[in-house]
Amino acid sequence: MAMRFLTLILLLAAAPLTVAPAADYSIAVIDANRVVEESPQYAAAGQALQGEVAERERALREQQEEIAKLQERLERDGPLMSEDEVQRLQNDIRSRQRRLKYAQVEFQEDFALRQNELRTKLAKQVQEAVIELAKEKGIDLILSEGVVYSSDRIDLSDEVIERLKQRFQSR
Repeated sequence: MAMRFLTLILLLAAAPLTVAPAADYSIAVIDANRVVEESPQYAAAGQALQGEVAERERALREQQEEIAKLQERLERDGPLMSEDEVQRLQNDIRSRQRRLKYAQVEFQEDFALRQNELRTKLAKQVQEAVIELAKEKGIDLILSEGVVYSSDRIDLSDEVIERLKQRFQSR
């Protein structure tokens, strides 16, 4: 085992390394969060999502209000009701609460799924705009996450945002 390791190290040390001069490469950066947040697609997706969930949120609130009214009725009229009536009302309240909880969980799952769909679609549009811009400008490498420093000279964020705005307006 030690002999294999030593052989591997010797082979790696003997292998010729070729590194092209840095002047042959063009590097740029983008602030992905800024690009996404400032794109019109992001705002449109947020509005679309809000429109999609508004009706379901309203329906859930109505169900909560109905349950609250039934609970108030039980507290107010319970002492005057027969045992069977109290039992039926309590069962109705529990049944409605279960259905409401199920509907809330389903709503949250659907919301998260839809949010992920929109995020994936937007990420694809950003990636397409970045690649298109990189090819047009002859850029070999574009960095995004984890950049400690970059000068404004190599930051393409504004150009990517502008490209996304053009695409949004042209659709």
